[in-house]
Amino acid sequence: MLTPRVYKEIPQRYRLEANKCKKCGKVHFPPRLVCPCGSEDLEFYRLPTKGKIATYTVVRTPPKDFSLQKPIVIAIVELEDGTRIMAQVTDLPPNANYNELVKVGAPVELIFRKLFSEGEAGIHVYGYKCRLL
Repeated sequence: MLTPRVYKEIPQRYRLEANKCKKCGKVHFPPRLVCPCGSEDLEFYRLPTKGKIATYTVVRTPPKDFSLQKPIVIAIVELEDGTRIMAQVTDLPPNANYNELVKVGAPVELIFRKLFSEGEAGIHVYGYKCRLL
C-alpha cells in the first residue's frame, strides 16, 4: 500500500514534470537520470496540458477496482510539444457510443482527477486524466 505522502512526492503524477536533454533536446516523461544519447545533462521541463489523441482503446472489462467506471477509455495523447503520454479519457456521458465520441486527432486537455481509492482506509490517489475539448 502506498502512503499518501510518498505518492504525493512523485512530481510527474501531480505536476506533469519531465526532463529535457540539453544535448539532444529529447523530452523524457517520466523523468530519467540518463538520456539514451548518453548525456546526463538534463533540465527540468513542464509538460504542456493540451494535445490530441494519437490512438485509444475502450476497455469494457476493467480490473475489479475500476468496475464502477466501465467502460474505460484509455488514450495515448500527443501533447503540443510532441511528447506522448497515456491517460484515461474522462467526462464522457454514460452509455454513449465511445467510438463515435472519441476520435484519433481529437483535441484534449490534461486535468487533475481522482484515480482510485486504496485500501480499507479509502486513501484517495489523484493524478492526471484527459478530457475532450
